[in-house]
Amino acid sequence: MNKFTLSTIVENKALSSDVYLITVKLPFRIDAKPGQFCILRVNGRLDPLLGRPFSIFDLEGETVKFLYRIKGKGTKILSEMKENEKISFIGPLGKWYPYPEGNFLVVAGGIGIASVYYLIKKFPERAIVFYGVRLKNEIFFFEEIKKFAKEIYVSTEEGEFGYKGVITELFQNKAKNLDLPIYACGPMLMIKELKKIVNDRKCYVAVEERMACGVGACLGCVINTVNGLKRVCTDGAVFELRELIL
Repeated sequence: MNKFTLSTIVENKALSSDVYLITVKLPFRIDAKPGQFCILRVNGRLDPLLGRPFSIFDLEGETVKFLYRIKGKGTKILSEMKENEKISFIGPLGKWYPYPEGNFLVVAGGIGIASVYYLIKKFPERAIVFYGVRLKNEIFFFEEIKKFAKEIYVSTEEGEFGYKGVITELFQNKAKNLDLPIYACGPMLMIKELKKIVNDRKCYVAVEERMACGVGACLGCVINTVNGLKRVCTDGAVFELRELIL
């Protein structure tokens, strides 16, 4: 059940110039699953009026973590919030990744790791992870992922670390023919390239679309599918890749 409450910021840590990890504590536990998201809203502000959706990065008891990048006014304000400040919280929201029965593949591009980290952690020693970034300093939580994953492959576009190129190239080279379910999140360009590679294989993607209300009322996050327009916030954010018209 979705719950609206005030949460308390435990930590809001800068991991780079524009990427942060915020930890909030709730007055109760939530039953959240990998792939779901929550909405955080700075209290008492009319600008921005609406909250911002964030994938659940990690969850332990009453403590929830969100990995986010500064993209606009809302996330800039969020990055400036301090320990013990209060922030409005609603969630968990959206559909989650179907639980894998055995080993599985993960493809994460950039900040898309925020959506799949909890999945990797929840099913230790079962995920074969493909994690792609532009630069080496944009690789976050590598040691933690390595601890939970069965295998991990990394690509950087500049070749500073791991494979030189984009992550879909590395995935195609290493895992194109592995008969395992695929879980992915990243920029739309990555998702489009992944769709060309996987064809009709089971592949679940969390779509990074801009949301407003988060509850399906505003229709501001619709995406085209084989079954017509769908709302990312309520019909997703996790979809089967073969459903999407990209």
